[in-house]
Amino acid sequence: MNRQELRPPLTTLWSGRDPFAAAATLAREAASGDLVRDVEGRRTLRFEIDSRGYYLKLQNGVSWGRIAEELIHLRRPVLGAGNEWDAIRRCHELGVPTMTAVGFGERGSGPARRDSFIVTEAIEPAVDLDEFTRNWREQAPPPALKHALIRAVASIARRMHEGGVNHRDFYLCHFLMRTVPEPSAGALQLALIDLHRAQLRSHTPRRWRDKDLAGLYFSALDIGLTRRDKLRFLRAYFPTSLRETLQSERTLLTQLEREAARLKLRFERKFANRPALQR
Repeated sequence: MNRQELRPPLTTLWSGRDPFAAAATLAREAASGDLVRDVEGRRTLRFEIDSRGYYLKLQNGVSWGRIAEELIHLRRPVLGAGNEWDAIRRCHELGVPTMTAVGFGERGSGPARRDSFIVTEAIEPAVDLDEFTRNWREQAPPPALKHALIRAVASIARRMHEGGVNHRDFYLCHFLMRTVPEPSAGALQLALIDLHRAQLRSHTPRRWRDKDLAGLYFSALDIGLTRRDKLRFLRAYFPTSLRETLQSERTLLTQLEREAARLKLRFERKFANRPALQR
């Protein structure tokens, strides 16, 4: 396997160079403050070109143990950056606001020996919705802004699922909102990020749609949403009338409550001994 594609400004910056070597050099030379994530053979770092921010995700194979674990749980292993590259492209086709990718490469004869990278433009300045909504229970936002955000998130979820994409990590922290201009009900700029594990099909299976919705609901459990807020989301997400949705999706709505509670309990157990809880 050997796939690669570069777009400006990388076509100029890396002209005449091996893109894989150029990406590896960036990773080696990155200062500690530039490193965003380093786990399980994947490194994510921020760098700049002409004072504009970019993110590089570099992956050096997947262990056979991790592959086996995914298969045991009936999940398709993510073997490289190509999955996110394809997911970003599909989201743009669907009108789902997301990252802009400017470079991608993948090579190697097997999953455990596969090198890959992806470079995306930084979305800056911005705040993720987990952070933005964290104090809503104590300090409620302007109603018009909250309602507009609910509708915007529901619209992204609907377009994504109708277009055959499910995220698999569909939480508030993976929605970035630009902060310039200042967010308002009439001026919201959201982007869905972290599409590393997204699945692409012609149609999203109900099981995976429901998993996404449960994850999103779980991440919003503690921000003070009212019953009307939840109904507002349903009205924007489902194509049918609210009355029809409440009847036809009764089982789903019950499952969402149960699954969100289960996720919250698992989250609290996992991080019980850590000094701070962060989603």
